[in-house]
Amino acid sequence: MRISLFIFFIAITTTLFSQNSPKTAVAKEGDGIYRLLKRHHLDANKNFDAFVELNKNKLGKNNHLIAGKTYKLPSVNNKHFRSFDIFGEEYKKVEIKDQQLKGAVFYIVAGHGGPDPGAQGHRDGHTLSEDEYAYDISLRLVRELISHSATAYMITRDDDGIRDDKYLKNDKDETIWKDKKIPRNTNKKLRQRTRVVNKLYSKNKGKYQRMIVIHIDSRSERQRVDIYGYYSSKSKRGKLFTENLINTIKTEYKKVQPNRKFSGIAKSRDKLYMIKYTSPVTSFLELGNIQNSADQVRFIKASNRQIIAEWLSAGCIKDYISK
Repeated sequence: MRISLFIFFIAITTTLFSQNSPKTAVAKEGDGIYRLLKRHHLDANKNFDAFVELNKNKLGKNNHLIAGKTYKLPSVNNKHFRSFDIFGEEYKKVEIKDQQLKGAVFYIVAGHGGPDPGAQGHRDGHTLSEDEYAYDISLRLVRELISHSATAYMITRDDDGIRDDKYLKNDKDETIWKDKKIPRNTNKKLRQRTRVVNKLYSKNKGKYQRMIVIHIDSRSERQRVDIYGYYSSKSKRGKLFTENLINTIKTEYKKVQPNRKFSGIAKSRDKLYMIKYTSPVTSFLELGNIQNSADQVRFIKASNRQIIAEWLSAGCIKDYISK
């Protein structure tokens, strides 16, 4: 059953409490649980049940405190979570790690989808479809951005959730924001995405807004390529944004593969439809060659798809800080 697209940004925020090595407090004459918790700077409404559970053998009738007794206090670890069904059952709870991207708005567009699988490669008897791998990486990126308190719109939509499979099954049920069916015609498909993004852009006018379009290239089987980023030659911010993404990836590659030469580039490419006709500052990414066996490893391993998402998220943070 398709996930409701209208509630993507309706979130449930949960605060968890750790009860390892709790602090203690001595009850004073006239103390109730609420007063005791408040005196120790704990939210009484959120911590009442945890307090009772910790001290159930020391409480009087109707959970009354006994003056002079020592009670354990709930220890709060301050982890906050938001829940999004689009990420799938295993990944739907997103820990909000920090507020580095608070106030930033991102539009993440996975290439192709619906009747168009995009570029396709082959490996061990399996067909690798561009739209499936681009979608999974895009979904992981949205999750990472949200974890840093950004508002992130997943423009291409599906009910697959984040998948850890090596070979992602191709389907044709992807839609565009709010259940819009993807046309077969390329120009109609791109116009549809452009209208959706531009409408959302107008709603968020005045905010820091960026769009990332994610594709996987198709070249000769022997040609191995790194991640390429394209931007509008008319946009200084687009150039900077794309450079921040590519340079962040380059830096991370140096850490994990110090002997590997990174050949990814950031350059202008004005004729790309999603660059030419959309309103946000845009970076159009090609993540590698789906025909090349070495590049394929970048996509088929779930851990690699996650790393790409994390590195792109770090590049977004770098850009937001330097805005």
